[in-house]
Amino acid sequence: MPDGGGGLSREQVFTQLDASLRRLRTDYVDLYQCHRYDWNVPLEETMEALTEVVRQGKARYIGFSEWPEEKIREAQAMQGVEHFVSSQPQYSMLWRGPERDVIPASRELGISQIVWSPLAQGVLTGKYKPGEPLPEGTRATSQTMGRFMDRARDQRLLEGVQELRPVADELGLSMAQLALAWVLREENVASAIIGASRPEQVEDNAGASGVELDAETLARIDEILGDSVAWDGPAS
Repeated sequence: MPDGGGGLSREQVFTQLDASLRRLRTDYVDLYQCHRYDWNVPLEETMEALTEVVRQGKARYIGFSEWPEEKIREAQAMQGVEHFVSSQPQYSMLWRGPERDVIPASRELGISQIVWSPLAQGVLTGKYKPGEPLPEGTRATSQTMGRFMDRARDQRLLEGVQELRPVADELGLSMAQLALAWVLREENVASAIIGASRPEQVEDNAGASGVELDAETLARIDEILGDSVAWDGPAS
């Protein structure tokens, strides 16, 4: 639990930032992002608090994660406050919800995406294979994270993911590189957040930078994944 609880009240905006600054041993952060919209606090209170921390020099820019489109627009339309520069949504070949509203609105409002789970929590690397036990030591077998990994147990989805392997092979890419290149193809995506447990994974992921997928490849990916693509409902 964060220091003092959670939420986006004025008190919590300051409490959480000050706690982060202490942990990081710095006087300011380049970007301070609000995770999830707080429906229990007036938006004006949150935006005024965020504006104050920027003007105090504790944060250079502000952003949000997983906010609804209407609140993004409302915040950007407010006068006399700092405006958001970044959005941090879940986004991948398998989870495309942001394409419906958040990405179009952000593009219009001058906000870029820093996406999380571009590999669908490892599912798009192909390491979870249909008909086989979940690999030991992976997120899906973790006592703390396994409950979020239902898609790693969806045999039909896993079969579809394996059908992406020839696509990656033909392009000279790893499965992870294909998934990351797909996310980065979207011009509104500035960066993708990745996790790695080994140096070679970092090197492999970095290899997706600069890869361009043509229209034929994108259409082929859509055809393969078909009904496995999620557009609505809870992100996992």
